[in-house]
Amino acid sequence: MTVIGIDAHKDWHTLVAVDEVGRRIKELTVEARAVGHRKILTWLEGFETVTVAVEDCRHLTRRLEADLLEAGHRVVRVHTRLMAGMRRSSRERGKSDPIDAEAVARVALREEGLPTAELPGTSRDIKLLSDHRRSLVARRTAMQSKARWFLHEIDPELEIPSRALRRYHLLDELVEYLATADGAVAEIARDLLVDIRELTVRINTLESRLSRLVRADHPSLVAVPGMGTLGAAMIIGETAGIARFRSRDAYARFNGTAPIPVWSGNKVRVRLSRGGNRTINTALHMAALTQIRIGAEGATYYDKLIAAGKTRKEALRLLRRRLSDRIYAAQRADLAPVTQTPEGGAPLEEQSPIEHPASSMPLMAA
Repeated sequence: MTVIGIDAHKDWHTLVAVDEVGRRIKELTVEARAVGHRKILTWLEGFETVTVAVEDCRHLTRRLEADLLEAGHRVVRVHTRLMAGMRRSSRERGKSDPIDAEAVARVALREEGLPTAELPGTSRDIKLLSDHRRSLVARRTAMQSKARWFLHEIDPELEIPSRALRRYHLLDELVEYLATADGAVAEIARDLLVDIRELTVRINTLESRLSRLVRADHPSLVAVPGMGTLGAAMIIGETAGIARFRSRDAYARFNGTAPIPVWSGNKVRVRLSRGGNRTINTALHMAALTQIRIGAEGATYYDKLIAAGKTRKEALRLLRRRLSDRIYAAQRADLAPVTQTPEGGAPLEEQSPIEHPASSMPLMAA
């Protein structure tokens, strides 16, 4: 088997072919354009069995990945940290595009279960729209904070309820009120309120669009108690295809809900993972809090943990891990007509919180 490692850049792509033991065979550098992609496909015809490994920089490799996939090649993604670690452990010193490409290929030889590239579907659109919405919300929040202080300076008696500077009628009334006021403070406050209204319209439009996309393609995910369409959009966008995870335990490690073993000898201990995808972790945290608040099935599990002597932080951490399994199963169910595995499909009360060897390990106190 031959593995092709690709170090991608804005203008050039460097490819290095290695054999099954990691020896460099051939090297190629092409333009990062359509003509270069055609040269790559022609070059790959000279190998019998090929796996292509690309450094995971999708803003640079998306078009190349699409061309390779459409030509029938298998493409895996190698995280930059894995590539850098392989490069440091190599006997060849230094850093160059061929060295990086060779490191990418060697990681693909060594590591199992690397993410497999696929043609972009709705998950990419959902991620882009979700990220754009969060960016707009952050901008609106900053403007709302400034507007509140300016309004207080203009009229200290003016009381605006919390989270009210997103209501169209209130924003319109405040703009009309400030139209009669003079001075730079009133002018700036008026401009801020106009911008806040415009951003609110755009945010609401994005939320409606995300809701349609998520509900159309991921009905099982939004059916999970406590999971709203915005939280589901965050999970879908960051997961980028649940099929690339071989098990629910691998998914838990990806999203940071699986504990990390920190023991040696006879005393078995684990600690909280502070790595993993924090966006998915945040969405799971929000879903867990919602389940506890509304008394959903997760609340029963949470109460059992509290009654068993767990702290609230520990119980919430275990509930997030349980929800990770449920979210994994829901996303697998939404892959129809792909054959489903029973993994992760049991109700929350019947699932074990952790299916890997760490499942018997007690969680450390927060």
